[in-house]
Amino acid sequence: MQKLVDIVVQKTGLSQDQAQAAVQAVLDHIKGKLPPAIAGQVDALIEGDGSGVEGEVESLAKNALGGFLSKL
Repeated sequence: MQKLVDIVVQKTGLSQDQAQAAVQAVLDHIKGKLPPAIAGQVDALIEGDGSGVEGEVESLAKNALGGFLSKL
């Protein structure tokens, strides 16, 4: 997850704490829309090495964060 937080910091200028909160809010929102079995896999993908899916997760998170951050 730290990689996503770092991307948000770089792209938005938010502080680490603000970026962490934004990433967590988006992930919680996404997980809330998914069935529990799949929602649990989101954490594994974010915290794991993400081999093969990291780019997809990052892209999804960036798109979601873009909408969220535009409302700040």
